[in-house]
Amino acid sequence: MHIDILTLFPEMFDGVLNHSIMKRAQDKGAFSCQTINFREYTTNKHNKVDDYPYGGGAGLVLTPQPIFDAIEDIRPASQQKTRVILMCPQGEPYTQAKAEELAKEDQLIFICGHYEGYDERIRQELVTDEISIGDYVLTGGELGAMVVMDSVVRLLPDVLGNDQSAPEDSFSSGLLEHPHYTRPAEFRGQQVPDVLLSGNHAKIAEWRHYESLKRTFTRRPDLLEQRELTDQEKQWVQEWKKS
Repeated sequence: MHIDILTLFPEMFDGVLNHSIMKRAQDKGAFSCQTINFREYTTNKHNKVDDYPYGGGAGLVLTPQPIFDAIEDIRPASQQKTRVILMCPQGEPYTQAKAEELAKEDQLIFICGHYEGYDERIRQELVTDEISIGDYVLTGGELGAMVVMDSVVRLLPDVLGNDQSAPEDSFSSGLLEHPHYTRPAEFRGQQVPDVLLSGNHAKIAEWRHYESLKRTFTRRPDLLEQRELTDQEKQWVQEWKKS
């Protein structure tokens, strides 16, 4: 995968791209990334990329010309289907399912805006996906792009040390992840559940599924509304509702 990021502050991505999983993924060749300051594409003599909105109002709006020219430069005419992602509070709420969808692409282009918003023609002509990472407003799109990029890259083949890590994450199965324990078996009077020490993999799998469902029921019951429960899961849910 190759990722292009259009931003006025490319240096913001240095820490994210040069540490931890993101750096290892690049070292492995799982993906490459280019940050592009779209100010370099402006034809404005004062090097401006924003202007006052028609009709009046507060704030400044990003002008279309620099972003159009930047995308036309980095996206070959033969690749018009490349996903162009606009980070925007008006976009669709971001989910793990969306991350899994984007992880199948060969190229992603992120547009990170600032100021009051974007000229609408950017949305109409260039953007394939508008994404919001939550119901709040950030100063710019950079932090949102980092979140989406991290969640996508970790799903690429061979990026994580264990191929089962990503499929077992919270939300991948539609449930929150089960509790985890490691050594020591006893710490300050708290014991690791006996089943995890038993070596009985079938029992361990059942315990993890039970705990995953229970944690979802307790913390995110809305997720269960979207899930077709098995008879066993329905029985557990009824027991928790009574308790």
